[in-house]
Amino acid sequence: MYAQFFRFAIAGTIGFLVDAGVLYLALKCGTGPYVGRVISFLCAAFVTWQINRRTTFRGSKQHAWMTEWLRYLAAMSLGGICNYGAYAVALKTLPPGAFAPLLAVAAGSIVGMFVNFAFAKWWVFARTM
Repeated sequence: MYAQFFRFAIAGTIGFLVDAGVLYLALKCGTGPYVGRVISFLCAAFVTWQINRRTTFRGSKQHAWMTEWLRYLAAMSLGGICNYGAYAVALKTLPPGAFAPLLAVAAGSIVGMFVNFAFAKWWVFARTM
């Protein structure tokens, strides 16, 4: 399980980079920090699902890819709610500046990581006996 968590954390780090990059791109396009974060979260969830299904939980595919994606997205939603809540609190409490959204994304990512790992391991990619 430690190896899985390590791979999950690596996927999460890549997801964080996607999340932050898409957020800044969305901000440049004028979406605002909250709508931009929804877009960036969905992009990051898709990227981490692809990594996790191929590396972290390889060999545990029990569902068609669309079913697995929808289960993954549903499972990540609880972690995503925690993630978004921490992001919003951090965004409100951090001093304004160019790095505030990045630090807020980091805070949200850390909060959601443990919830997301549990749901991914024991629901989305659980092996049936």
